[in-house]
Amino acid sequence: MAASMIQLIGFMLSALGVFLISAATAMDMWSLQDRSFTIVTNVYTYSGLWNSCVGTSYGTTQCRPYFTILGLPALLQAVRALMIVGTVFGVIGCLIAIFALKCLKMGNMEDNVKATMTLTAGILFLLAGVCGIAGVSAFANLIVQSFRFTTFADGGYNLLGGSDIGGLSGNLTPRYTFGPALFVGWIGGAILVIGGVMMCLACRGMTPDNKQRYDGMAYKAASQHTIYKSDTRSRPAYNDSYKAHSMDGRQTNQRFDYV
Repeated sequence: MAASMIQLIGFMLSALGVFLISAATAMDMWSLQDRSFTIVTNVYTYSGLWNSCVGTSYGTTQCRPYFTILGLPALLQAVRALMIVGTVFGVIGCLIAIFALKCLKMGNMEDNVKATMTLTAGILFLLAGVCGIAGVSAFANLIVQSFRFTTFADGGYNLLGGSDIGGLSGNLTPRYTFGPALFVGWIGGAILVIGGVMMCLACRGMTPDNKQRYDGMAYKAASQHTIYKSDTRSRPAYNDSYKAHSMDGRQTNQRFDYV
């Protein structure tokens, strides 16, 4: 009973994690423009793995997909691959886990087969969670490095003819911070890891105990110095007089008990 409950809870958590990392992969708000130092705050830009968008505070949004693959950074392509692989692993793990549920009867499937399928699904969920967390963390590291090294642009001369000191009056290069998709991906990956661990733990409880007890006798092999003795017990002597006679006078082996 405990193993089936752990298996069911692990499956539900893993299915939720697969949904979250697939939703994070499709979302466009991976990096969001930091509007801390901007004057116009009703227009902002954000980007994801597939599109770069411009949004307004009025609710209008216009997105432009990345029309090229070769021109994209290698890290962005690696993040794409990790998220897609994690989603595929999670979907395959869900399909296997459905047929491995102990509360679901599938013909004459034995418990050993279901335990093996549960372990396989748990490993796939663990791999999916690791891929999701790795992809989101790699993209977050790229945002942190871009945010740290983004500085004020040179302003040159202002409208009054004087020069700006230190570029403080110049244009600020747009900086980007974490978007909601990153947090969705982190949560989904963590839930997948927890669900995978629970599925692996449920596998141990589903394996039947194959140890059987056999009643037997201890056998001791004969040594080289074993001495065999002949049986000296007396045996009873048999008399042939009790044997019945046939019609022609010969004796037969038939015995008759007379009461």
